[in-house]
Amino acid sequence: MRLKLDENLDVRLASLFRAEGFDVDTVHSEGLSGADDDLIYQTCRNSGRVLITLDLDFSNPFRFPPESTEGIVVVRPSRPILGVIQATLMSVLPQLKS
Repeated sequence: MRLKLDENLDVRLASLFRAEGFDVDTVHSEGLSGADDDLIYQTCRNSGRVLITLDLDFSNPFRFPPESTEGIVVVRPSRPILGVIQATLMSVLPQLKS
């Protein structure tokens, strides 16, 4: 599965996903930091990547229809710190692989 981590996620999480066998790219590595959400959405659609983000804007299915993408995962951890985000993402990794 091909993933793209949004800029609001620590880029160190990319290595976690790679270790689990995912093809991971980041908004930061593509030079899209600060880009409009619409551009991020289109980039994910065009590259066939699942977007993983903390940005609630992407949970609006009228603005960002998930059915025309590989998927959008909006992560809402109890506390937005690296360890908690990592634990939250690790709990959904098996679901992403299926």
